[in-house]
Amino acid sequence: MMMRSCCRPLERCFGRRNGDGLLWHMDLKPHASGDFSIAVVQANSSLEDQSQVFTSPSATYVGVYDGHGGPEASRFVNRHLFTYLHKFSKEQGGLSSDVIKRAFNATEEDFIQLVKRSLPVMPQIASVGSCCLVGAISEGELYVANLGDSRAVLGRRGFEREKNSVVAERLSTDHNVSCEKVRKEVESLHPDDQAVVVYIRGVWRIKGIIQVSRSIGDAYLKKPEFNRDPIFQRYGNLVPLKRPVLTAEPSIVTRSIRPHDLFLIFASDGLWEHLTDQVVVEIVFKNSRAGIAKRLVRAAIQEAAKKREMRYKDIQKIEKGIRRHFHDDITVIVIYLDHQRESFHSKGTLGSITAPVDVFSYNSEDAEENQVIGVF
Repeated sequence: MMMRSCCRPLERCFGRRNGDGLLWHMDLKPHASGDFSIAVVQANSSLEDQSQVFTSPSATYVGVYDGHGGPEASRFVNRHLFTYLHKFSKEQGGLSSDVIKRAFNATEEDFIQLVKRSLPVMPQIASVGSCCLVGAISEGELYVANLGDSRAVLGRRGFEREKNSVVAERLSTDHNVSCEKVRKEVESLHPDDQAVVVYIRGVWRIKGIIQVSRSIGDAYLKKPEFNRDPIFQRYGNLVPLKRPVLTAEPSIVTRSIRPHDLFLIFASDGLWEHLTDQVVVEIVFKNSRAGIAKRLVRAAIQEAAKKREMRYKDIQKIEKGIRRHFHDDITVIVIYLDHQRESFHSKGTLGSITAPVDVFSYNSEDAEENQVIGVF
């Protein structure tokens, strides 16, 4: 049995099971400039969050992919985006904003092609998409790129005039029409469509369907031809389009790693809907490193429980699918930045950690080795 388990992907040897059968975590592992911690909790029937960390002596890559409409898009991104990042980085002699943009575009194009091929047997794939958050540290430079509303937040030491000893600095942009700025951006691109963003049951949505304005996939909201396809028409959810209402153009931020930068948190929106940026960085700052990602996930679930006047252990008893009514899938990756080392290359080794494709299946005693479905 031990030999069988160690033949599985790396995370199955070192990731830990939990009292919560829908929670998976890895307490602490090294990367080129410090340590990292990762945790995932599943709420949906099929885990729609996917995530990965790639480490080498000279660079660290982080990916958090929050799917919607199904897991196919986030699983696809998890398998292909880093491959393109490495390919284009090698071709262009190093990492850059252009390399990241090309990798996002190539992943989007490949997934749209997959949708076209799969439409006859799986028409609903045209309405599957994923948010996409990527972080990279290379040669002392930090790159953060995103589509959708997953978020990257930096925890840094406070300056003299700042009352807090640790300060949250948001690095990513939330592409969600609940934000007035994003809503106006979408409306300005569609001046002839008064209903491009509508307010339904207390929530702003594009075409009354989706909150995020940028994603991988969601082909039927980007390619008018899908809504004209007879196969997709039988599936339903038709949205007549004059032009795309979503885009796969990432927002990219670059900055040098500075002496007062302490750590980075990359997480899907399941964390941020329950905890503020400042609360999250204070939890990381005040607690030990080992298991810090799991601590953040549990803090978010605790808040979700409080909102329903429940206890944390009550939430733990709720099965996947039904649990989505209480909180979303949550993925958290914490990256520590250690400046006292002589070189950013002193600790990192070549490795790749990928969270389980489905936490429930992974934690089940009869988990199958191969959990990736088909070509996704």
